[in-house]
Amino acid sequence: MRQPLVAGNWKMNGSRESIKVLLDGIKDGMGEVNRAAVVVCAPYVYLPGVQARLEGTAVEWGAQDLSIEASGAYTGEISAAMLRDFGCGYVIVGHSERRAYHGESDALVAKKYAVARAAGLIPILCVGETLDEREQGITEEVVARQLDALIELEGVAALTDGVIAYEPVWAIGTGKTASPEQAQEVHAFIRGRVAAKDADVAEGVRILYGGSMKPDNAPELISKPDIDGGLIGGASLKPEDFLGICKAAN
Repeated sequence: MRQPLVAGNWKMNGSRESIKVLLDGIKDGMGEVNRAAVVVCAPYVYLPGVQARLEGTAVEWGAQDLSIEASGAYTGEISAAMLRDFGCGYVIVGHSERRAYHGESDALVAKKYAVARAAGLIPILCVGETLDEREQGITEEVVARQLDALIELEGVAALTDGVIAYEPVWAIGTGKTASPEQAQEVHAFIRGRVAAKDADVAEGVRILYGGSMKPDNAPELISKPDIDGGLIGGASLKPEDFLGICKAAN
């Protein structure tokens, strides 16, 4: 059985003080989270503090992006080895905001996944369609293209070392949420596409939903057979909301 996973994506939010309060709140409530794996993905500059505060707890931590380069003259970039140096276990790759605002292609995202995996990080591969693409009826075509870029580069077995997050772009930070039925439909499509290449890999890979998940809609979303948890944005900045989702994943 797949272990549920709830990953918080703080994006470009937080301060030293607010993060201290957030992490203390999450740690205090973890006694009621007895099944789901819990991860927080912090801005780079806060990773040392996150590591210091979370070491020895049940909460893991990661980053929101990484470079495809190992080291060298790449000003502003952060390597996989640097993330590992601060105890990161996870890293998000291909978030829709990286694709939209930084021009990241499917090929680049696949390479980032490969680099993260080679370094021993667990990559969270984000896939999903825009509102325009959904209205055109090409959701599956878009998601398949994004997923296939990785499979063509690394092979389907690479998914055993990572996580997939389906995030309908139109539901991120908008307050809109795909209905549980809409989300399940795409999750089932993703698992089916992987299963066409390797049924065992498909059965084992965790697929998260990432699109305005909150404590009130999390139980119904996570109850769907192919939804294994959530990649949480805004709600991950409030300990009571984040813990509510984690408890739903139990």
